[in-house]
Amino acid sequence: MVTRWEQVARSQAGEDYAAAYAARFRQQADAGNDVHGEATLVTALAPPPSRVLDAGCGTGRVAVRLHELGHPVVGVDVDASMVEVARRDAPHLEWHVADLATLDLGERFDVVVVAGNVLPLLEPGTLTATAAALAAHVAPEGLLVAGFGLDAAHLPVGCPPTPLADVEAAFAEAGMAPPERWAAWDRAPYDGGGYVVGVWAPR
Repeated sequence: MVTRWEQVARSQAGEDYAAAYAARFRQQADAGNDVHGEATLVTALAPPPSRVLDAGCGTGRVAVRLHELGHPVVGVDVDASMVEVARRDAPHLEWHVADLATLDLGERFDVVVVAGNVLPLLEPGTLTATAAALAAHVAPEGLLVAGFGLDAAHLPVGCPPTPLADVEAAFAEAGMAPPERWAAWDRAPYDGGGYVVGVWAPR
């Protein structure tokens, strides 16, 4: 089955979208741009060596940076081609190909981070199951951190928005407390705009 993510990625970058995705961030980093806001925030919230699950890890950018900062980290993504790039670039890290809606790694983490518009790119009808599976991987004193776009300006072309209220309802049903919200990974105050970073803790 071709996932929503694969449809969006192929429409933007062709069949070799995984390599193109990784190359885009390398080019940004080479140009002097900070591409590690997610890992910086996670480290501020949970100093190393906190164990982190990068859920929807893609080609591994966030997970690799978390490892560099001293975190034991596991990456998981439904897209085998993206994980192949991650394994090639960082074979020393633990990578899994799995659907987040049915994820069961048999362990809990200090932080579960969900970056890169993973939630809006879920398959239709899987948000509730995904929220439950992600929450089940958060340690009792742990955190779940997710950042995603809420409108067309902050989402890939072809990706329909997922309302923030729907995401918060799904995580509440999964046993997570109401989140703290920011407008970006640098913890700018959330003002109701088109991008949000939420931080959830178990109730």
